[in-house]
Parts: sequence; C-alpha cells; structure tokens
Amino acid sequence: MLDISNYYEQLVIDQLWKVNEGSSEPLTRAFLEDVACLVLNQLPPSYVRNAADKSANLTETQYTEMMEAVSKAIRQAIELVHRRPHDGRET
Repeated sequence: MLDISNYYEQLVIDQLWKVNEGSSEPLTRAFLEDVACLVLNQLPPSYVRNAADKSANLTETQYTEMMEAVSKAIRQAIELVHRRPHDGRET
C-alpha cells in the first residue's frame, strides 16, 4: 500500500474540530462526516507523501488561500447539511 494522503484532509478535519468546539451544542459525528465529504469534493486534490514536505513548499500566501478555501467550503457544506440532513442510514 502506498503512503499518500490528500493534504486538504487534515486541513478540513482541523477546521471542523474548531467549528465543533465553538458550537453551542456538539455536532454529531455523522454531521461532521457529511460536511467533510462535501468539503473535500469541492476542493482540488493535493496528494502528498508527507504533509511536512507540502507545508515547507507553500508560501504564506498559498497557505492562507488554501485555508480560506477550506473555510468557505465548510460554511457552504454546513448550510447544505442543515438544509438536507442525512439520517445515518445507508440507501
């Protein structure tokens, strides 16, 4: 098995935990997973072997743009999941 990952995955997970911590009531795991999937499908893939290598090769501007794109996609996904909640059952 190859040891690769999408760099955006950790950025999304980190920001979702911050959103969850700042929420007046905890968000369910299913809600967070639905949001994460929608967000990652909106962002361009950025596969890396090592996240530290990617971070070292990003300018501050590039990193800021990535974080802003993640934040925007999270806001949009949260709105969508609130409007069309997933009940956790497989269809």
